[in-house]
Amino acid sequence: MAEPLRAFRVRGRGSPHKFGLAAGSLRGLLRKGCRLLQREAVVEAAQKLLTDERAPRRQRLLADLIHNLSENILAEDKEEDEKWFEGLESRFKNKSSYMRYSCESRIRSYMKEVSSFISNVHPKARDEYKRITDLMAGKLKSVKYNGCYFDRREEEEAARLCTTEGWFSCQGPFDRDDCPCKHSINPYSNRESRILFSTWNLDHIIEKKRAVVPELAEAVKTQDGREVNWEYFYQLLFTVDNLKLVHIACHKKTNHNLSCDKTKIYRRRKHNHRIS
Repeated sequence: MAEPLRAFRVRGRGSPHKFGLAAGSLRGLLRKGCRLLQREAVVEAAQKLLTDERAPRRQRLLADLIHNLSENILAEDKEEDEKWFEGLESRFKNKSSYMRYSCESRIRSYMKEVSSFISNVHPKARDEYKRITDLMAGKLKSVKYNGCYFDRREEEEAARLCTTEGWFSCQGPFDRDDCPCKHSINPYSNRESRILFSTWNLDHIIEKKRAVVPELAEAVKTQDGREVNWEYFYQLLFTVDNLKLVHIACHKKTNHNLSCDKTKIYRRRKHNHRIS
């Protein structure tokens, strides 16, 4: 026979709030009390989260999370989330293929800038500059223009800038190791986020226009029999060795005042020693 219910008033340790509940046994009282007080703790934690001095930043994070959770993040094919593909060419059949293309387009534009700089190179050095840019273009083609950076399906974790669900985190301004505002976005979640992600920058830490490309042109001009280490410049121009994904608010357009490593501009030539 069940124990008759009795009324109790309980409160958590250090809390002024009391709660009423009914239980027929000590075990039932403990179970219900723990459940109730645990819920109260969650509410208090949420209130604290939204009322401390960093509340605006946290509110934005929570709002972004809630917004994205309401969307079809895990959908990959066009048939599963047709709205996401609105405004895109019909050749894109899944989200990852478009995101990969989006990254490839950025890298291709960098390659185009490097190649077009040849008009600023000393006339006698242009053939060598063209030879080096051709080598860079060939390497980029072999790695599919590093489109893997934006592809959530990329199996190698180190080769992509997002999680397997498609979340990207801002890596912060060029002069910081992280993002002070904790910006994040999931362009796979909905059409609006996909469009907004296009405003994020793949920013060169050592600047492309101010430092890297002019240094490459100078290296070709003054190589004086030395071999230009084109792969070093390739890493600076097209890879995450020198690229950071940054939210538009973290993209500082001021002079970075950073230069290439002078010890890496040229590589030692291999000498064939004749044995007599």
